[in-house]
Amino acid sequence: MPQAGGSGGQGSITMPGKGKTESRAAAPHEQHAGLGNAPTLDVYLNATAYWKNIPQPVYDFTIGGYQVIKKWLSYREQRVLGRALSMDEIMEVTAMARRLAALCCCSPG
Repeated sequence: MPQAGGSGGQGSITMPGKGKTESRAAAPHEQHAGLGNAPTLDVYLNATAYWKNIPQPVYDFTIGGYQVIKKWLSYREQRVLGRALSMDEIMEVTAMARRLAALCCCSPG
């Protein structure tokens, strides 16, 4: 069950919750070219499974005022979706983080 903690808003709107992330300094082998010494996050899916080393600028990336990864996970909260995430959906978060990292590296600082 995603820990984004999505909740229903007005109508069919899902508002992102806080979620569980752990911020830490990126180890030398985890640093991403183009993102400098940005902190990294471990973003939790549940109590034991998480995406490791998502750079803070990637997690903070917004479109339309919403953090992309956080909002995506909120819409897939088990109580919102009515089922657990599929493996394809779990892998999509990794692919999404990679695409957002590329955008962050292309964006002027």
